[in-house]
Amino acid sequence: MDVVVARGAGLDVHKKTVVACVHTPSIRETRTFGTMTGDLKELGRWLQACEVTHVAMESTGPYWWPVYNALEEDLDFELVVTNAQHIKRVPGRKTDVTDAAWLCDLLRHGLAPASFIPDKAQRERRELIRYRKKVIQERASEVNRVQKTLESANIKLAAVASDVLGVSGRQMLEAMVAGITDAKVLAAMAKGRLRDKQDALERALEGMVGSHHRFILREQLRHIDELDARIERLSQEIEARTRPFEEALKLLDTIPGVGRATAEMIVAEIGVDMSRFPTADHLASWAGLCPGNNESAGKRKSGKTRKGDGWLREALVEAAWAAARTKGTYLNAQYHRLAGRRGKKRALVAVAHSIIIAIWHMLSDGEAYKDLGYGYFDQRDKDALARRMARRLEGLGYKVTIEAVA
Repeated sequence: MDVVVARGAGLDVHKKTVVACVHTPSIRETRTFGTMTGDLKELGRWLQACEVTHVAMESTGPYWWPVYNALEEDLDFELVVTNAQHIKRVPGRKTDVTDAAWLCDLLRHGLAPASFIPDKAQRERRELIRYRKKVIQERASEVNRVQKTLESANIKLAAVASDVLGVSGRQMLEAMVAGITDAKVLAAMAKGRLRDKQDALERALEGMVGSHHRFILREQLRHIDELDARIERLSQEIEARTRPFEEALKLLDTIPGVGRATAEMIVAEIGVDMSRFPTADHLASWAGLCPGNNESAGKRKSGKTRKGDGWLREALVEAAWAAARTKGTYLNAQYHRLAGRRGKKRALVAVAHSIIIAIWHMLSDGEAYKDLGYGYFDQRDKDALARRMARRLEGLGYKVTIEAVA
């Protein structure tokens, strides 16, 4: 095979050690370094002394992050982070030294495909937005714990109020924590439309609240308040860091089902420069939202989607859920067209695929989302639809004549 990279290095990265194999026209040498910052800087100096131009490593969990950060800082290397699944060795005779040498050889012959690694500023935004997502999920879990505590105390507030921690529900819970147990007094705290359910509220709030219930509820409400404050601080920091991308965020916000938080997640994951993805299909594949190919002997087997960016995929599927509930939109029509015969989950993945395809074109062209309308699929082939409807009516025993309106 032809040598593409004359001066390359392969790094086998672990939690405590990094095994580096350097191959240049003059030397082939392997050394082992620690993973502390000082050790990684020493690794960088050794690679520079060997006049290495390209460095490859596997994306093994979070362990490659410190190595990438240290080699990226003030060092003129072409860093290649590759998917470990794409460069697996033939089983047998596996050691850290041989893994580093194998990766070095693949790099030199151009067989180590590089993963998309954004610049440092985008990686920082990613970490902030992903952490906010985790905090929001933690808050949802704590709200569920509040509900379990209420069930343990025979309080059926969730059966009457749609939001247990709304304005009315929160005031009632604070009163319970303070020791108020009279169901009528608690029900009188209802506000808005909940006032029309006084009788149901009184029955739901008549429970068996003990001292341990009040203690647990107090701690849970305090935890939720702390999480709300943390989410607010994170949102302010994220807003400040995403201000340069306000135009792109506004464009994404025009897609049905995509809100501000989802738009921030999308921009953090893929950026705004679509030139790194040759086509919209490349982006959909990278996000793990396109069917997989699995064919042998002329038979198509499972076409389940491949693994991709889990954070982006999750955000787009959530957006697809929201888009499926919109009225009179193309995405709503697409969901209902597929859900009946393919199932709801497959329909959601198809809608998410449509969203990511639209995102690529919107960010590439700088144009807002243009909805095709709810009747797009009906108008695409009206004659076929008319024949199908006629066959259904004929199957019920009717005689059908189709005549176009002038």
